[in-house]
Amino acid sequence: MLADFLRRFWICVALSVPVIGLSSMFQQLVGYHLVLPYGTPVVLVLATVIYVYGGWPFFSGTVRELRSRQPGMMSLVAVAITVAYGYSVVVLLGWLRGTDLLLELATLIDIMLLGHYFEMRSVAGASRALELLVQLLPAEAHQKQGDALNDVQVSALVVGDVVLVKPGERMPADGEVTAGSSAVNESMLTGESTPAPKQTGAKVIAGSLNGTGALTVRVTHQGADSYLSKVVQLVAEAQQTKSQTQTLADRAAGWLTGLSLVAGLGTLAAWLWLGKGAAFAIERMVTVMVTACPHALGMAIPLVVAISTSISARKGLLIRNRTAFEEARRITAMVFDKTGTLTEGSFGVTRVQVLAAGLDEATLLGTAAALEQQSQHPIAQGMVAEAKKRSLPLPAIQDFKSLTGKGVAATVNGQAVVVASPGYLQEKNIALPPDAVSNGAETVVFVLLDGQLAGYVALADRIRPDSKEAVQRLQQQGIKVYMATGDNQQVADAVAKTLGLDGVYAEVLPDQKVKIVKDLQAQGQFVAMTGDGVNDAPALAQANVGIAVGSGTDIAAETADIILVNSKPTDITNLVEFGKATYAKMRQNLFWATGYNVVAVPLAAGVLYPHFVLSPAMGAVLMSVSTVIVALNAQLLRRALK
Repeated sequence: MLADFLRRFWICVALSVPVIGLSSMFQQLVGYHLVLPYGTPVVLVLATVIYVYGGWPFFSGTVRELRSRQPGMMSLVAVAITVAYGYSVVVLLGWLRGTDLLLELATLIDIMLLGHYFEMRSVAGASRALELLVQLLPAEAHQKQGDALNDVQVSALVVGDVVLVKPGERMPADGEVTAGSSAVNESMLTGESTPAPKQTGAKVIAGSLNGTGALTVRVTHQGADSYLSKVVQLVAEAQQTKSQTQTLADRAAGWLTGLSLVAGLGTLAAWLWLGKGAAFAIERMVTVMVTACPHALGMAIPLVVAISTSISARKGLLIRNRTAFEEARRITAMVFDKTGTLTEGSFGVTRVQVLAAGLDEATLLGTAAALEQQSQHPIAQGMVAEAKKRSLPLPAIQDFKSLTGKGVAATVNGQAVVVASPGYLQEKNIALPPDAVSNGAETVVFVLLDGQLAGYVALADRIRPDSKEAVQRLQQQGIKVYMATGDNQQVADAVAKTLGLDGVYAEVLPDQKVKIVKDLQAQGQFVAMTGDGVNDAPALAQANVGIAVGSGTDIAAETADIILVNSKPTDITNLVEFGKATYAKMRQNLFWATGYNVVAVPLAAGVLYPHFVLSPAMGAVLMSVSTVIVALNAQLLRRALK
């Protein structure tokens, strides 16, 4: 679409040069007279090409606007260029006395094509969210038929089929585990930060990522009944509803379209009723209708959009939906996801506690990390990352073995080492240290040397450094801040208490997040949603303003209206401030682009006739001045967004 608009613009500009040069209006303005052999037929052919080829995007856009009963910019431009073209053809063929409006026709199409190109280049294209959601599913599944294992297309699976899901693969369908054990990462789908342990009888979700163990799964839902399909449907429904919202420029253009038609036809009827000739009445009508569509309107908003999106990008905000960006100033409620949004989305060590005499913290953590480096579990990787961060040496291990669902064991320097969960300690009748669990947000892993408790390591999905500041700044602007997470209630409450949130919703699925947003909207709140995962996509689409964390999934980014490039929650406060400044500048430019209509349209209609009548040429001059003012005013936005 971008390439098409730019190509149409340059072709129309090239054709406009001879058309404008030979137009009688331009010759009157500049003060020369040029007549060429076959000039009129040539000009008519070139003007027709400009009208049809350059005007096509506006004609097709008008059809879409009329179907949705929301006339906007496309309708306004289509009316103006059709009137200018039709009148010019009649004049050039000698059927009516008057001055052709080829200058208006060519410049209006050129400027509007360029304005729409600027706007589309500044804002991302159509969302690929649904396509990316579907891509979460693997193309093939390992179907078990007796002792045989066959690779089949996921689309060919039916309820009751049994499939093998190997370590590191995604679940091909919703199902129930019939054999094996593993930990499955469902965070992108459910928001639960800790991988879910899966054993016989457990439910699994299509698209979730299997851990280190192989699972045999019986398919329970497939196709439209699957969890992922329902998420796709939620996103599609929310996007369809949101797409009906009009931008400020389209709302203004809708009013101007009505003004153009009513004022133009009213002018024609009035002058015919007063007994003036048809030529005079038609010229007044045409002048009114063309004047009512200001050239500056084509640049008033796109210039502001281009500047604001450029500056916002440098400040860490990528604007994908201009309407939502304009509306950001109205936000009264902010709903945050937790995992990967307010928190970092990965487990980090929060405490290391040594309980055995003669053992130091570095040795305890290094020993635990040496065993856990064999595992891909997020908690294990968190310990390994912390050891690397501290540059700790990892001792050599022997006789490594996995304790399914409990931990890992190995021999280190002749000692039997076990790194295990609280359940392992309870099984061995070892008392848990009273301070092992300080809050519900932490996961604690215990280290045993030769069967004796030597210490423990506490890990948690750490809160982002600037999350608290972001919450406070939003609350200072009168915005209520909530959190909706798929994580358990205890973890959610701990994070909410630390950040001082106004409300928290825990253990919620994608459809429940959408309901939370809808309920807030039903209360009259203007809701923004910030998230990073697949489970956030429907709510991002439903919210008045959807904001995706840049470090999250492509699906969240494609569904959202605005992307936080640096994944910093504090950048959201910039969004609100930028939205207010940009909207104010848009309104100023709309005033300068259309304000002269208050004077120009009545003069074009002939209210001061016979003392003064606004000629098409003088109308063109006024519109040129308006365009220059709009361009200069748009540049002042750079100061406001510093």
